[in-house]
Amino acid sequence: MNIVVYCGSSNGIGDRYLESARVLGKWIGESGNTLVYGGASKGLMGAVSDATLEAGGRVIGVLPNVSRIQARRHQGLTEYIDTSSMAERKAKMIELADAFVALPGGIGTLDELTDVMSLSSLDITTCPIVLYDTDGYYQPFKAVIRNIIENGFGRDEYFSRMLFSHDIEEISKFITGGR
Repeated sequence: MNIVVYCGSSNGIGDRYLESARVLGKWIGESGNTLVYGGASKGLMGAVSDATLEAGGRVIGVLPNVSRIQARRHQGLTEYIDTSSMAERKAKMIELADAFVALPGGIGTLDELTDVMSLSSLDITTCPIVLYDTDGYYQPFKAVIRNIIENGFGRDEYFSRMLFSHDIEEISKFITGGR
């Protein structure tokens, strides 16, 4: 499977986010899956890609023609896909995906995450979506989703392909359908 991972290109505060990225990357590599991500060498992006490679997995970096992103390009990946824009990058990652995982991240991560959530709500994608909830990072976002539903702007089924979890075994089962 191609596991698309959205996450920060910085470390966040403390080591817990980096550790989650390493755990996820190790699982991707050891399970024979391929990591598809933004191609950076630093932060959570670097941690998840390095751990996947160390565990024997394939890593595809999808990088837009944006100088600030190109400057952080990981040099040791299995494959690179260069795109002309951020929009093309997002579309390419969605096209390649069999599952999506959002580690903690910033505005870019939320942008990518809400894009696939919207596509999922319209059944344009049927891939599982996981929010890797390290130390409750995504609980405020989960509250926003509850608020959307409670106020009639969405229905439970819009979010049925989503899992909030910090447990790699639960995440694995959700993504693979228990295989």
